[in-house]
Amino acid sequence: MSDFLLGSNVFFDGADFAKMLGRLAVDLAFMLIVVFGVYWRLYRNREHIFTLFVFNLITFSMCILLRKVPVDMGFALGLFAVFGILRFRTEPVRTKDLTYMFIVIGLGIINGIANKSISGVELLSVNAIIAGATMIVELAKRDRTERSVPMLYDNLPLLHASRTAELLEDMTRRTGLTVTRVELVRIDLVRDAAEVVVFYAHQPGQIEQSSRLGPD
Repeated sequence: MSDFLLGSNVFFDGADFAKMLGRLAVDLAFMLIVVFGVYWRLYRNREHIFTLFVFNLITFSMCILLRKVPVDMGFALGLFAVFGILRFRTEPVRTKDLTYMFIVIGLGIINGIANKSISGVELLSVNAIIAGATMIVELAKRDRTERSVPMLYDNLPLLHASRTAELLEDMTRRTGLTVTRVELVRIDLVRDAAEVVVFYAHQPGQIEQSSRLGPD
């Protein structure tokens, strides 16, 4: 029946299923540390939170299933990377967001392709090193009070390099945030606006900003 319906000789293998759940638990645990413990805490971009979760789960699923079929792993991962590049060429993506995407993809690959030759301690250690390094670099003391928020900005003349002080003053006045720097993402001349990422000094007790601000 199993072979007829699903093309498999075995419908349920308890041992393999338990191993898969164990690997998935490890993968999700460290991904949650990276995504919510670091990325969400600093950048609060809901759209990319979804993207990071999906990329990680799909990569993990591909790796753990392809270990049992006669398909070259490099070919499979290369095909997945091509589709990812095609997806992200449709709109500008910040280098930091791409870095986080590669981190979660890497976690999915590591936990998906690990076999009996890799001990549990080694697997947990590699995951911990990746998550720990991300936390140390991103949550350094000098950056703990800085937050960022994507914004649609409508005063293009102030984006000129010579008017940086005026730009920061204008954004601070209009948003009520203590804006420290601005990163330009994309200029839309049709809408006469620009997509930017605003970095501001976060004060204790200050209300967190939503993932996107700007004129309607």
